[in-house]
Amino acid sequence: MKTAKLLAATAFVAASGLSVSQAQADELTLCWAAWDPANALVELSKEFEAQSGHTMKFEFVPWPNFADRMLNELNSGGKLCDLLIGDSQWIGGGAENGHYVKLNDFFDKEGISMDDFAPATVYAYSTWPKGTPNYYALPAMGDANGWFYRKDWFAMPEIQEAFKAEHGRDLAPPKTQMELLEVAKFFQGREIDGQKRYGAAIFTERGSEGITMGATSAMYPFGFKYEMTPGKYDMEGAVNSADAVAGLEFYKELYKTSTPPGYTDSYMEQSLDAFKSGQVAMAMNWFAFFPGLYADPDTGGDKIGFFVNPGQLKEASTLGGQGISVVAYSDKQDAALEYIKWFAQPSVQKKWWDLGGYSCHVSVLNDPNFADSAPFAADFLLAMDGVMDFWQEPAYAELLLAMQKRLHDYVVADQGTAKEALDKLIEDWTEVFEDEGKL
Repeated sequence: MKTAKLLAATAFVAASGLSVSQAQADELTLCWAAWDPANALVELSKEFEAQSGHTMKFEFVPWPNFADRMLNELNSGGKLCDLLIGDSQWIGGGAENGHYVKLNDFFDKEGISMDDFAPATVYAYSTWPKGTPNYYALPAMGDANGWFYRKDWFAMPEIQEAFKAEHGRDLAPPKTQMELLEVAKFFQGREIDGQKRYGAAIFTERGSEGITMGATSAMYPFGFKYEMTPGKYDMEGAVNSADAVAGLEFYKELYKTSTPPGYTDSYMEQSLDAFKSGQVAMAMNWFAFFPGLYADPDTGGDKIGFFVNPGQLKEASTLGGQGISVVAYSDKQDAALEYIKWFAQPSVQKKWWDLGGYSCHVSVLNDPNFADSAPFAADFLLAMDGVMDFWQEPAYAELLLAMQKRLHDYVVADQGTAKEALDKLIEDWTEVFEDEGKL
């Protein structure tokens, strides 16, 4: 078996022009979160194993524990992961702390161009400092926070008639945040098929990142920004602007008026459960889950529809997704780089999309048939045109904990005003950036 693997590896190197592995078969461990796209990547990677002779192992960690587990691994210089698909927010720390291998020379040598990937994903998943041509990851999994809804309920004649009588317009997927609130309130407490239903499942979780990812899906369209001037950390007038305050007030009203009872600590899993169990008419969650939702035998297929995060003053969606990096502490960096080169191929990227991953490669996204390739594909393209992301600073964890607290205290615990919450958030973040020497 070992001889066969070495022969396969030799053939792969000869065919691909790779010189990094010296035909040495290795066992590579790829680390990521435990979710549907990870299962798709296992299937996809069988092709790499067959071509290269390397063996792939996978360390998948549930989302609630993913950041703590993997950041502890990186910070301790651990050798568990040869490849890591890490969150966009980790790129600053991964670069500045030496956790990730800088890929520029490798990309140049192997003819891998970042122009072949969607600009928003290169900016968010690969570069540090932001927007500079310094690459520490290859865009791997495009993602954004989007919406899905009970298409079958929306189509019921009695539901449509009642909505039009109340709002003077046809019931349809909302185009603005205010329309979203109207639709959610309309369904709140309404009886459908003999059961009481609710308006929307949104993110309220405090422990990791949930309420920040949810609230910013409303705040970004209302005009929330992190800085007045990019790269200057001048947060006054941006974080706490009148538009930002309005967006946060909106999210609290959506939570208070339109969510299921006791929905105080919800994130991805709770949103999916609320929708699949028939509790809610609409739910927010990451596009990564949409293939599985559509395939669900009970609430998928003709029963489900999808829509991009609605705009308000602007079109904007909260960015998800990740890049794939070579871990600097790995003893198998050459083989890991082989995987990066293989994954970057357009043919592999097409298979990645077909299996349920979200390719960032322009050859896939710009294909004339892409928008019709899945019920949510066109909305994904729209979302990725207007994505905004949280701080990607090395101190992002402290920045995130502060936002989690301030938003949860205001939205869920009903403490203070939106303006007070955002003012306090600026104080928190100012202290972090002062400690970092950036203010």
